[in-house]
Amino acid sequence: MTQPAVLRREPKLVTLEGGEGAGKSTVLAALRAELERDGAVTCTREPGGTPLAERIRELLLDPTHEAPCDRTELLLMFASRAQLVAQVIAPALKRGEWVLSDRFTDASHAYQGGGRGCDPHLIDVLETEFVGIEPGLTLLLDVPVDVGLARMRGRGHADRIESEQVEFFERVRAAYLARAAAHPQRFVVIDASQPPADVAAAAVDALRRHRASIA
Repeated sequence: MTQPAVLRREPKLVTLEGGEGAGKSTVLAALRAELERDGAVTCTREPGGTPLAERIRELLLDPTHEAPCDRTELLLMFASRAQLVAQVIAPALKRGEWVLSDRFTDASHAYQGGGRGCDPHLIDVLETEFVGIEPGLTLLLDVPVDVGLARMRGRGHADRIESEQVEFFERVRAAYLARAAAHPQRFVVIDASQPPADVAAAAVDALRRHRASIA
């Protein structure tokens, strides 16, 4: 069997990953403030980040739409991601900017791979063919599922994926931790059950170490 091509590592691409209620928004704001001291920063999210990708996000997450089958969900995620890379991420990196993304391809390995049970080889192929890059740093905000879901429910309305059963999110968490163990060169796992200020401080510290390593 032919092995997938090697992904191109982008040192200035930093991604945030984690299950529901992990506190990614707070961390993203802290990282953005840290990087903006030295220049322009592009911040984005998945699924979404461009007008077309945001339309795909609506199709994926709005519970009033027809529920996609597992493979359709996976393909729509990659369609959104390919658009985001082409229109936002690649141009920003070419300009020499840092890019912060709330989720990236690891989310598909966790949610569609671990959660839905989609073929990991298929995900690898889609990643290679339609994304082609991987982050220089991935911060995994890890929180016990019951804690994260309690936080999420406190926010109110849940989208289609947020409405899944506890067992689904346990599989997602396990897949994320497995990804981190398999890719220690770019993953930093942060205990997101801590107070938000402590989580943000740990994330900023990890970013500073990463920047020093590529200087």
